[in-house]
Amino acid sequence: MKTIKPKQLSVAEFHGYLLGAVAPRPIAFASTIDKNGNINLSPFSFFNCFSANPPILIFSPARRVRDNTIKHTLENALETKEVVINIVDHKMVEQMSLASTEYDKGINEFIKSGLTELPSTEIKPPRVAESPVSFECKVKEVVALGEEGGAGNLVICEVLVLHIKEEVLDDEGKIDPFKIDLVARMGGDWYCRASEASIFKIPKPNRNKGIGFDNIPEHIRNSKVLTGNNLGRLGNITKLPDQRDVELFKKNPHIKQIMNDHNGDKKSTEIKLHTLAQDLLEKGDLEGAWKALLQRLLP
Repeated sequence: MKTIKPKQLSVAEFHGYLLGAVAPRPIAFASTIDKNGNINLSPFSFFNCFSANPPILIFSPARRVRDNTIKHTLENALETKEVVINIVDHKMVEQMSLASTEYDKGINEFIKSGLTELPSTEIKPPRVAESPVSFECKVKEVVALGEEGGAGNLVICEVLVLHIKEEVLDDEGKIDPFKIDLVARMGGDWYCRASEASIFKIPKPNRNKGIGFDNIPEHIRNSKVLTGNNLGRLGNITKLPDQRDVELFKKNPHIKQIMNDHNGDKKSTEIKLHTLAQDLLEKGDLEGAWKALLQRLLP
């Protein structure tokens, strides 16, 4: 493993490692306005949600590494204390990238990128009409993390108004991850898309507490088939199936086939049972996976 201390590299080199490793990162497409009414629009991937009550979003416009200057977005946030954080979907990612160009102060990136200004309801900076979600915010505080090139500036924003396009909502009125089609930043020129191929569910740990990794029988923990992810899911069960349920599971056609092919080869049988359990886990059948795995414990 390569081990690096920040001071061993240039800021630019270490910055590259940070962005390559801490990813994917959501994008704050920030629209601001200066004291003279000039509008600015720029994306920032040092961004996330940090509180629900009060609702707080934080993004960080870093000081430029090459010349230690600050960005227009930061200047505006300090001057007017208002910002709209627009969320970026795949349909607008190229226009968002174009808006990241370092145009001169006073140049409106809405015009340069071809995006549409939409009046906000509580603050002066406009929203991005194409964005699926926009947050009108007041800037509570700006925390400078340093004075040298590459230093971040935490712009702490309190959400005043949330705007959501109804077309990205599901039947229950919640944001549908497939409909919203978000993008995120990786390292270098790379982005990723939260599309159907890359979205997956992990059931939240049981409120009643799962048995945990340490209570999984040793022969299962040491499986040659099951992965760490598989074992993590197995540890989320609140209690193991009882002996009767495990016995009844013998009627499962897959179990019958495995047992018929046993031929006294316990190692081969165990591998087949663990492979079946893995398949059941991938289908979301936690109980069934455990019943398959516990067949080994039966006489």
